[in-house]
Amino acid sequence: MGGQVVTAVPWTAERVAGLAPDPASEKAGRALAAPARWSGAGASEDAVWGFCQGSGKKPYQTCVELAEPAFRCSCPSRKFPCKHALGLLMLWAARQLDSAEPPEWVHTWLAERGDRAQRAEKRAEAAGPKDEEAAARRASDRAARVEGGVAELKVWLTDRIGAGFAGFERSGGEELRTVAARMVDAQASGLAGGLRRAAGIVGRRDWPEALLGELSLLYLLADAATRLDSLPVPLAETVRTRLGFSVETARVLESGERVSDEWLITGAADEENDRLLTRRTWLRGRLTGRDALVLSFAPPGRPLDASLPPGHLLTAELAFYPGAAPLRALVAERGIPLSAPAAEGGSISDALAAYARAMAADPWLERWPVLLSGVTPAEHAGGWCLSEKDGTALPLVPYTFPWSLLAMSAGRPLTVAGEWSQSGLRPLMCWQDDRAVRL
Repeated sequence: MGGQVVTAVPWTAERVAGLAPDPASEKAGRALAAPARWSGAGASEDAVWGFCQGSGKKPYQTCVELAEPAFRCSCPSRKFPCKHALGLLMLWAARQLDSAEPPEWVHTWLAERGDRAQRAEKRAEAAGPKDEEAAARRASDRAARVEGGVAELKVWLTDRIGAGFAGFERSGGEELRTVAARMVDAQASGLAGGLRRAAGIVGRRDWPEALLGELSLLYLLADAATRLDSLPVPLAETVRTRLGFSVETARVLESGERVSDEWLITGAADEENDRLLTRRTWLRGRLTGRDALVLSFAPPGRPLDASLPPGHLLTAELAFYPGAAPLRALVAERGIPLSAPAAEGGSISDALAAYARAMAADPWLERWPVLLSGVTPAEHAGGWCLSEKDGTALPLVPYTFPWSLLAMSAGRPLTVAGEWSQSGLRPLMCWQDDRAVRL
């Protein structure tokens, strides 16, 4: 291995690191990015591949399709990409893979992926145009069920809050989950999710105040749902989304607001809810200053979209979902992610002012992206915060131990990107000079 120029232009090490599902996987991948750990490795225009010796008798068979990217490895890991795929890509990024013709097993895998894509296209063509009348009937039936669920929830909330929370700590969580199940039956998934969040609040420190806040937002949403026709169109779209009505991708691509820019990918966060993996990827336009959120979903054991590596710059056109404070978007047209120069953020005051404006438009907003410059991690009141020189600070989410931030800072100010919520700031990326680190 080594010495020859590979056919495809290798990615940067930072872009590969951005694919890691967590810091531990990135560290393990770097440890495997050594030619001595690999045999039969190579790279072509479409893929990189190789065999990595693990703890078993047979080496692990690893391959990465570069276009999507997509990953295949015979190891038992449930992470995507696994450490072997990361190590192989890091080896490629270091230009230590020879260009070669893919072996038969790589050809077979790539062909199978192509066949699946073609079959999916044929099924879509065979399905033909959907039955508009049947679709309208289903939409009407669901709207009626949601309307019934909204009416039931308003009555329950009025009675429950009127009765107070005395004794609620013993059985209130179960009561909330029971009502949430009824909202699921009413196909109002947004209301069900809010009730489940409320159930998780019961019993925590200062829970009555937090619970009242959560239930108040649910009542506000239920009340807005009864007045959809009289609301401004963007706000009505937001209410429908918060209730759980989805917006078709085709509609967003066809009529959604389009914004072209150089988008800095400021971070990504993964979480699992209801046996579904979700990745939130945040972007900020360098020219427009516009923030955007791109979501990807996958069942457990399947890879999430890895085409937006944090810390990189992407020239792209985004199509935004409708709403009072448009944030979620689809990537309509894109270039190739490139290494980004040092990120430039704003002050804490600027971030909070933007958050206040967004909350005024969409009071059910759960998270807001922030990009701060000149902040230093510090201990405060038994927890951690990011502080500016004048003492202005934002608390980090409880139980956050910012060792990576402390190591990068060493007492000096950083640029930090993260998600702001009522619980505090969750750091996702930081920059020291031109170096970007995923947290």
